Amino acid sequence: MTGRASFHVRIECGRRVGAGFLVTERLLLTCAHVVQDADTATVVFPGHRDLGDLTARVFFRGGWQGHRDDPGDLAVLELERKVPVRPAVFAPPGAERRDPAPELIAYGFPGALPKGVLASYRAVPGPLIAGEWVQLEALTAHGQTLVGGFSGAAAALSDGTVVGMVTSTTSTHVGRMLPVEVLARHWEELGELVPAPAPPPDAGRLELLLRRAERLGLDCDPNRLYASSVDPFAPEPEELFGTLRQAADYVRREVPGVGAEDRFADQLERALEERLTPLPGRVPGPRPAAASAWTPIVVELARSGAGPDQVTVEVSAYRDGHRRPVGTRRVPQEAVPAYVQERVDAAFNQLDRDAEALLAFVLPYEWLDKPVAQWECSAYDPTPLGCAHPVVVAERSRHRSSRARHELSKKWQELDARSDARLHRVACGTRENPRSLRMRLRDEAAALAGFTAVGEHFKAGLSAPVPVLLWRRTGCPGDDHAGACAGTAFLERLADSVEGVSPAELPRRVLDLREEAYAADDPEGHWAREVQVLWDDPRCFPEPAACLHSPVG
Repeated sequence: MTGRASFHVRIECGRRVGAGFLVTERLLLTCAHVVQDADTATVVFPGHRDLGDLTARVFFRGGWQGHRDDPGDLAVLELERKVPVRPAVFAPPGAERRDPAPELIAYGFPGALPKGVLASYRAVPGPLIAGEWVQLEALTAHGQTLVGGFSGAAAALSDGTVVGMVTSTTSTHVGRMLPVEVLARHWEELGELVPAPAPPPDAGRLELLLRRAERLGLDCDPNRLYASSVDPFAPEPEELFGTLRQAADYVRREVPGVGAEDRFADQLERALEERLTPLPGRVPGPRPAAASAWTPIVVELARSGAGPDQVTVEVSAYRDGHRRPVGTRRVPQEAVPAYVQERVDAAFNQLDRDAEALLAFVLPYEWLDKPVAQWECSAYDPTPLGCAHPVVVAERSRHRSSRARHELSKKWQELDARSDARLHRVACGTRENPRSLRMRLRDEAAALAGFTAVGEHFKAGLSAPVPVLLWRRTGCPGDDHAGACAGTAFLERLADSVEGVSPAELPRRVLDLREEAYAADDPEGHWAREVQVLWDDPRCFPEPAACLHSPVG
């Protein structure tokens, strides 16, 4: 076997045997369940027996959690060395569902046939099953079925181009595969190898608008465009769209009728007109000083809905006032810091060379105490993020509220003219009614408020809304707050440290405090180690981050 079929491999992992296929000179794709609970596997190229048995390490896993119907059943393996084998070439998304449906060939390795065998199937036209799988049906009743040993096999067209990966069988002659667009959704680096979907022969208005937008480099949020083009009963994508074409292809493929496609085209045409035609009387000018001082990298966390341990993470970077998606993934809670490390590092590629980076974590209220500033910069640099960059948090509901953003924008404009702002301290054990506190903070136009913990009085500061909130992330450890407790001491040190500092410069001041604590002889005991700052200037975020979609329908 040579040429276009040489990329197929047999994978042995303990007692499990599966298939896979080469996608670069060292990387292979297979199913996550083939290498379940293993770090390495043995790989054999049946068309290149001279290569012998090769060792491969598990380089990446999708979101598969060990159950048959879990999404993300893919793994990427890295070979111990490069091999002189031509990698697989991918077909455009949707090529397997043309009419008439083309024959698909899968190369698998059932137990009795270690050198492999071929199975002939076709894709069932229609929507993806649960937005994840293409259903496969055998072309004949007497041919080879997709049995054990076919998991991870490439499903290829007659010209050898790959349209997906076999993941399971559901009956004697029925199976499932992950199509190329879903594989690329779970492992985004694959997207660089997958060609754009082929335009239909009668490419119409929407296709012409898409090509025009791509030629002009239109910066337009595809998720907002989709949401405004479909009715409330339209399917909800499991992942955010990274490009306008992804959103348009989803509309054309998954949303019934032509109305949504026409509305999507209308919205896209308006976006193009706004790009090319400045508003009458609009004179470009500098942005306000406070808004231009920072260039945010936004990390948004939310519960995914797929289970109590699953978190959806979205990382974006702002450039020229526009939000640029960097990566979105659903991961277990313990894997969040590692994914944030990877995507934040990639986000810096989106920033101007002279940009003042600000890391902003947008968190649900119940996660505001997460030690995001203490997360390490990378696997090779243990420096806390909060000691390498200004790190702030924002409360997700307030960050998205148009009303709150309007009020905060007005307050920040007022603060631009002030060199400092007094810290309104909310002491431990205060007996002030939270509703009364909210009114007082609003009446006094408070810019900064300090707390010893997140609680009912803290909520009053959120709803006032006070532009900047600071607090002790781990709260006050004592029970008696009548005297000078640790919480009171924290507020006093905090007030001394931020006095005379402009609110716009507070992220940098908090960075200094965190560095001071990190370098102290007793870092754990330093008063500033647990300081958390909620800093939310809407002018730095011209639009709130796109909604994170739940992966559960």
